[in-house]
Amino acid sequence: MEYEKLRADMIKAMKAKDKPRKEAISSLVSAVKKVAIDEGNRDDISADLVDRVVLKELKTAKEQIDSCPDSREDLKDEYQFRYDVINEYAPKQMSQEEVEAYIKEKFADVIATGNKGKIMKNVMPEMKGKADGKVINQVVTKLCS
Repeated sequence: MEYEKLRADMIKAMKAKDKPRKEAISSLVSAVKKVAIDEGNRDDISADLVDRVVLKELKTAKEQIDSCPDSREDLKDEYQFRYDVINEYAPKQMSQEEVEAYIKEKFADVIATGNKGKIMKNVMPEMKGKADGKVINQVVTKLCS
């Protein structure tokens, strides 16, 4: 995801007077800027950095939905809307089958050891942002058994 597209979509939402969508995108833009400044990339914001921040914000929104009490339907709907907007910008994640095929192809020698910790240590940096960590863990556990 390109940072400029995010900003353009925020401006489009402002012009359409779509306040909830504008606020959701605006929070993403702010989070991206903050991380960029923290990492010293204020002027050159890479697509990789944007994807990383979007995934983090998506996870946060999901946690908000899960922790919201059932009695607060209004809040739940608001969190769900924010989650849906952020999800539009999230990079596509690999499925469990794709993760398994990728690990078998790239890390066959490490899988042969059967050491889950060693496999995870090698696999995680390579697959960060491409697949959910829980899915990767499930696949590695399956391959080790």
